[in-house]
Order: sequence, then C-alpha cells, then structure tokens
Amino acid sequence: MTVPLATLLPLEGLQAPGGGPLYLRLRQVLEEAIRSGRLGHGDALPAERDLADYADVSRVTVRKAVDDLVRDGLLVRRQGSGTFVAKPVSRVQQPLSRLTSFTEDMARRGLDTRSEWLERGLFHPSPEEMMMLGLAAGTLVARIGRLRIAKDIPLAIERASLSPEFLPDPTVVTSSLYAELETKNARPVRAIQRISACNVKEPEAGLLAVPVGAAGLSIERISYLASGRVVEFTRSLYRGDTYDFVAELTLGE
Repeated sequence: MTVPLATLLPLEGLQAPGGGPLYLRLRQVLEEAIRSGRLGHGDALPAERDLADYADVSRVTVRKAVDDLVRDGLLVRRQGSGTFVAKPVSRVQQPLSRLTSFTEDMARRGLDTRSEWLERGLFHPSPEEMMMLGLAAGTLVARIGRLRIAKDIPLAIERASLSPEFLPDPTVVTSSLYAELETKNARPVRAIQRISACNVKEPEAGLLAVPVGAAGLSIERISYLASGRVVEFTRSLYRGDTYDFVAELTLGE
C-alpha cells in the first residue's frame, strides 16, 4: 500500500512568512521524515516534480533541499534509479585524552573492524616526512596507508610515516601498528594532534563512500617516545558524519 505524501511529509508551516529560505524549510521536512522513520533506509524519495507539485515550490527549491541532504549523507542518488534514504551511520565518540590506535579504540567498543591497504612499504621520503621524522639524506621512510572500516562502513583513511629504524619491514603490520611498535619498545607515549574541518575531495570521497564536498575531519598527529624522539607522523581523513572528537576540560588553578 502506498503511503500518501501528506502522511510522509506533513507541510504545516512550510509556506508561513518569515520562516527562512523555502529550500531549508523543505529540507527540514524531509530530514524530520527520515529521522522519525517515516522514510526508512532504502526508501525512494518521490520524484522532484511530484515533490514540487505537492509542496507548491519550484523544482529548483526541491533540488537544493535534496542536494543538502545528499551532502550530509542522509540521501543517496543512484544514477538512473532515483534518490534513496541512505543507510544510517552510528557516530563514534573518540576521546582526545587517550593515545590509542584505531584497532584498539574500535575493539574497546566491541566493533568488528577491517582495513583495506592503500600502500605499505619503504619509499623515498617527502621533504615533509624528512623534516617531521628527522630523517637523514638517503634514508627511506616506512609508510602504511589504509582505509579503516567498521561494521562494513568506511570511517577513515589513515596514512602513517615512520623511520625504518622503528619499522624496518612495514609488511609485518597486519592489524594494529601500535601493537607492532610495542614489540620493538617503540610505542609512542604522547602525541600532538591537529584537527581541522574540510570538504572531502576525490579520490578520497570514493574510498569513504561519501559525496564529493561532504564534511570531513583532517587530522595530523605527531607521536613521541618517552625520550622525546618522534616515532610516527600520521595524516588521517575521517568522515564528518561518523566521528565526534571529545575533550575533557578542567578548571585551571
């Protein structure tokens, strides 16, 4: 049985004066229908023409509202098929006060994880890697790049660079990098991390299964041994719709 549009998308107040741009109000109507479950995962959105006629707005207004929800990951367009409600993604909270690996962090939450390798080996270092890691001229750099996946949802792209002194054979890393470093007494004990907002570009958008331009979190981390020596330089890109970084603050004396 087909559910009437009036039941799926109640429009009370949509055309009320002073309520802001029409496309944002229509976006709110669509988002509320998704959040409430009236439109569930995999449901097809009505055609733009039908939505425009029903809401008494232009197709441009409908398209802008739908584009917003696609960018935020609530809707997904399938070429030649239409627009559908995307699979809901559970958000992960990551505390900033604890230095852990992705594998350890997900295991603590009881989540099944896996990785797809993007690169793993010894390479000629970039000038940035040489500076960050204090590498001498002619020294190679160990790199590990992987797509991090939990519950079959790609969450992050991680690219770690290390001195081959600490990781002479990157292929020995099969899951946790920190666990491998611990066997060599080279696990970092502290880190400085910089987090900035960004828009995901290609080809990273394809790897993370998000639209180009979707919100992301770019993270650079420099990790240190107890001696103060840099052991790891990592650049990561996280999906903005799956991760919240949480910091605990205390009142200073």
